[in-house]
Amino acid sequence: QEARSNEESTDESEEDESEEEPKLKYERLSNGVTEILQKDAASCMTVHEKFLALGTHYGKVYLLDVQGNITQKFDVSPVKINQISLDESGEHMGVCSEDGKVQVFGLYSAEEFHETFDCPIKIVAVHPHFVRSHFKQFVTGGKKLLLYERGWMNRWKPSVLHEGEGNIRNVKWRGHLIAWANNMGVKILDMISKQRITNVPRDDISLRPDMYPCSLCWKDNLTLIIGWGNSVKICSVKERHASEMRDLPNRYVEIVFQFDTEFYISGLAPLCDQLVILSYVKEISEKTEVECCARPRLDIVQPLPESCEEISSDALTVRGFQENECRDYHLEYSEGESLFYIISPRDVVVAKERDQDDHIDWLLEKKKYEEALMAAEISQKTIKKHKILDIGLAYINHLVEKGEYDLAARKCQKILGKNTELWEFEVYKFKEIGQLKAISRYLPRRDPVLKPLIYEMVLHEFLESDYEGFATLIKEWPGDLYNNTIIVQAVVDHLKKDPQNRTLLQTLAELYTYDQRYGRALEIYLTLRHKDVFQLIHKHNLFSSIRDKIVLLMDFDSEKAVDMLLDNEDKISIDRVVEELENRPELQHVYLHKLFKRDHHKGQRYHEKQISLYAEYDRPNLLPFLRDSTHCPLEKALEICQQRNFVEETVYLLSRMGNSRSALKMIMEELQDVDKAIEFAKEQDDAELWEDLILYSIDKPPFITGLLNNIGTHVDPILLIHRIKEGMEIPNLRDSLVKILQDYNLQILLREGCKKILVADSLHLLKKMHRTQMKGVLVDEENICESCLSPILPSDASKSFNVVVFHCRHMFHKECLPVSNTVSPVQFCNICSAKHRGPGSAILEMKK
Repeated sequence: QEARSNEESTDESEEDESEEEPKLKYERLSNGVTEILQKDAASCMTVHEKFLALGTHYGKVYLLDVQGNITQKFDVSPVKINQISLDESGEHMGVCSEDGKVQVFGLYSAEEFHETFDCPIKIVAVHPHFVRSHFKQFVTGGKKLLLYERGWMNRWKPSVLHEGEGNIRNVKWRGHLIAWANNMGVKILDMISKQRITNVPRDDISLRPDMYPCSLCWKDNLTLIIGWGNSVKICSVKERHASEMRDLPNRYVEIVFQFDTEFYISGLAPLCDQLVILSYVKEISEKTEVECCARPRLDIVQPLPESCEEISSDALTVRGFQENECRDYHLEYSEGESLFYIISPRDVVVAKERDQDDHIDWLLEKKKYEEALMAAEISQKTIKKHKILDIGLAYINHLVEKGEYDLAARKCQKILGKNTELWEFEVYKFKEIGQLKAISRYLPRRDPVLKPLIYEMVLHEFLESDYEGFATLIKEWPGDLYNNTIIVQAVVDHLKKDPQNRTLLQTLAELYTYDQRYGRALEIYLTLRHKDVFQLIHKHNLFSSIRDKIVLLMDFDSEKAVDMLLDNEDKISIDRVVEELENRPELQHVYLHKLFKRDHHKGQRYHEKQISLYAEYDRPNLLPFLRDSTHCPLEKALEICQQRNFVEETVYLLSRMGNSRSALKMIMEELQDVDKAIEFAKEQDDAELWEDLILYSIDKPPFITGLLNNIGTHVDPILLIHRIKEGMEIPNLRDSLVKILQDYNLQILLREGCKKILVADSLHLLKKMHRTQMKGVLVDEENICESCLSPILPSDASKSFNVVVFHCRHMFHKECLPVSNTVSPVQFCNICSAKHRGPGSAILEMKK
């Protein structure tokens, strides 16, 4: 018996093995409750936010704290306590028992009411505000529903609210509404109007009301939840419209939800917009094939208009469930804390909503570590039982056990954070299982930095099995994480076995760079022809080390090498570079060509050498060089070009040296290109050259055609046409003559057009000048005579005066102007006439 009791006293109820997380957690109410139920049996219980009140079959009432410790005990009756009722303040209690006794008394005052009836009293309910003097009311229920009210002289006056429909089985009082259940159904009374506002009949009349009692629960002041048999109804109390009242109560009840459950209802309670239902379950025994009592169930359902959706369902292992009936179970709840109490004769179980700690417990139990870690991070301020680090470490261990080494290593970054001890512990753990490579990518490189030994251990692991991975780590890891000398020696040892391994050589060069042994690193890079060699030279200013390695650099990448050398002339002179490249003229040409492109004058001493280099390696750029260079010896260039029979270059040099006739002759004889000859003659713009060109072309019809098509704007075509021999066939002569005529017509048209434009512009400017000269000129007292320097206007405006105003805006008194000796009436401004004479010197004469 004791062993079975210990087995059943587990804090958690048994749950189905499903992946769905339970909504509630369970624990037994122990301490004083355990002692009570070892000798007695629970019959009813009422919950207040401050304490619990438990009634027993032996007529005792115990006040308990929320942990189940006994704080007070009352001996009410020798028989079963049927009902306990508390007001909202928790200061007054109503108790009724099977022997007809009813007591209502104050827990902290001497106020008390006693009454003994001649029949068992099943229920008692005190007014929710019983503590107030004008709400001293309570109801009792046996065969009648009686209302007791304290009146004059503190006397209690009973009145019958209802009778004649069997025993009253349950009563719930909320605000001004009383709901009770008898053998026929559920009624609601409005205490303000003292009218019954509804009657909800019982659905299954085949069930004995004493064996399957009705469960009532007020969700709020206007919502009543009824559970009876396997039927649930949610009723809403509403105000009736004034036009519908007549002789009807001012309130009515509407059933908003109604559905059936799988099992018989022993109790119910609200949970937000859901319902918690305690069900009595019967099942067929597999052994005896006889119906027997099963474990009760606590379900959370979501009510729907005509059905419900099950949210969760838990079977509870309460003590003695095999012997209990539906009427032996009760469900009470604490509104403020969402605590639900399942009462049975031998056990009291508390159900409460699961918190984040419980949620994390369940996730860890189901090995959902990722979700557990996320939940802990979100609720880290509210969780009390768990630590994020512990969950994270458990997650890493779980991943390692599953063989997901890379994911486990990646999670280390987030979980271990800056804890160097944990990092080092995990690295050694990964080494033990041979997975150092997996964690290498995620090791911290700064803040925190681990011991150098950790990084060296990882590098040695890669050096033994994966050269590429080793090289990657050397690139990614800062050189101060490990002892560089040790790693260099290890690489050198491996190169003894494989001296041509490019990966190891490149890595060794990088290690030398970290160690500031740049000379050795440069040698390796040049040997490997590595692209980073130029970056290394620039970064560490290694120009002194490459003075004798210029050829190697040019062979590797001539473009980059030349750019680098030209950008750093102050460190490696032009003369030094040319000297180093003396035996490699093709590279010498590349360097000098790039130098000439940057500055035509810097390498002037090498321009003579460049003529041969261009002729040998880069003829297309020879002519541009000859044109741009002002330091090139023309005789030497002409000699080389004539030796190599470079016609175009020779023509240019001859023309530049003033021998245009020889140049033209070469074009005509060597190139036989009339267009080029004509273009050359146009550039020189020499009449003698044109004469030579015509003489040379006069017996060559194709040349004559070219001349006729192109010389119209430079030489009179008639001169050429007169020299053409009669009878000579000239290709496209007609087209050429037509073109000459068209060009002549075009010139005439252009001249006429220009003439028209010139005449129009002259006329426009003449008219503009005339309009300007015809405008009036303001003369006021501020103006002075330019001759006598007195005000131009007399002080006495009544006197007559003569003023002469020139277009240059100079003004004179007429008498101040000198008398002209000429016959012409036109006068000129004395001031401006010395400078110029023109249209602006005409005068305006103003008389008054």
